Amino acid sequence: MVKERAFYATLAKIALPLAMQNLITYGIGLADNFMVGSLGDIALSGVFLSNQVQWLLFMLCTGLGAAMVILAAQYLGKKDVKNAKVVIAVTLKIALGIGGFATLLVFLFPGKILNLFTRDEAVVAGGMRYIGIVCFSYVFFSVNSVLLASMRCAQNTKIGFLSSLTGFCVNVFLNWALIFGNLGLPALGVSGAAIATLIARICEFGVTFCHVRFIDRVLFFRVRDLTLRNREILADFFRYGTPVILGDILWGIGGSAQVAILGRLGTGVLAANTIAANLFQFFSVLVYGIANASGVIIGRTVGSGDYQRVKSYAKTLECIFLAFGILTGLLIFFAKDFILTAGFPNISAEARVYAEQFLFVFSIVIVGASCQMSVLTGIVRAGGATSFVLVNDLIHVWLIVIPSALLSAFVFRFPPAVVFICLKCDQVLKCVVAVIKLSRWDWMRKLTR
Repeated sequence: MVKERAFYATLAKIALPLAMQNLITYGIGLADNFMVGSLGDIALSGVFLSNQVQWLLFMLCTGLGAAMVILAAQYLGKKDVKNAKVVIAVTLKIALGIGGFATLLVFLFPGKILNLFTRDEAVVAGGMRYIGIVCFSYVFFSVNSVLLASMRCAQNTKIGFLSSLTGFCVNVFLNWALIFGNLGLPALGVSGAAIATLIARICEFGVTFCHVRFIDRVLFFRVRDLTLRNREILADFFRYGTPVILGDILWGIGGSAQVAILGRLGTGVLAANTIAANLFQFFSVLVYGIANASGVIIGRTVGSGDYQRVKSYAKTLECIFLAFGILTGLLIFFAKDFILTAGFPNISAEARVYAEQFLFVFSIVIVGASCQMSVLTGIVRAGGATSFVLVNDLIHVWLIVIPSALLSAFVFRFPPAVVFICLKCDQVLKCVVAVIKLSRWDWMRKLTR
């Protein structure tokens, strides 16, 4: 274990605000589910399916941000701020284009998109009332995600927490006012939840933009910096970043495919997955925060060229990942019954039974997810081996997870809990790959010019 106090201080400085940011971000979705869940299984499922587009956009922006962090963090590690800003400018322009395209696509074809996930017309009708409004938040969400990732490169994660906290407060208050018709406002139900989410995303972007423009003193990024160009760095971004972006996109598509499989097993199963997935994300925020912080630390250390220190950091982080994975699994296991009883009193008995089963599976899966995801996407990918993580994900998701789940659900007609286990088994299987890859040390690659 590393004995440098500075290492643990830096890890905590980056990871804790990131964990709080993720906690609040997932809390927005959880608050929506708590409040919309009072309207019944159909409303809850409709909002969840609508958010699958947001999920795909989130994974795409996560991939963009991760690709940017890998390259920009290494440039900052060698004190080259100008070229780091070039990488950030490229990523912001891509995010702006993606957000605009997603808004246009969803606004024009909302019904067709929702029909990809379920054949229940009542669920689709409820989802259309939500997605037709919330799609206008995609541009703000995309640009805000990249801006926060740029601050992460500079080891500033507090602004992410502040941005998310603002969005959470706005979202919860407006949900209360618009879903149920409080303060003399009309009771808009699902549409009220969509309006609240849209306004919250705009507020999040506003907070982040003001910090980047007027407060940040590390990157000094300005709007005019969007014109920065460098063909060699642009080529490097796509060379090293494409596997990262593709990996997260395909992971997002895989997640949506899993929802589509569960969505065809009934509204009760879909509602249970909605609850379990959001609770899983809520409880695993610290794991994801440490993984993201590890990526920044490893990237900057590789950029400095001190490979011996990289090895020492990686071994220590591996132990930390395992410890927090076990802790999170225990939290999920012991809290699941209380949360389902206190937080979701109006869901059906069928949905409650499935939710308990799914959360039990998650309490085990999180240990594997903490180890493999943190090692592969937090250390190995940040160290420069971006293609390896992409290939590994493709093999596990598309050759093991999806085929086994399809066979279980529609050929052998196994119970939903068995199908759910098939959908999450890769989190455990990847642990073997993660341990072997980390110990070979062939993933340390300096990507800067």
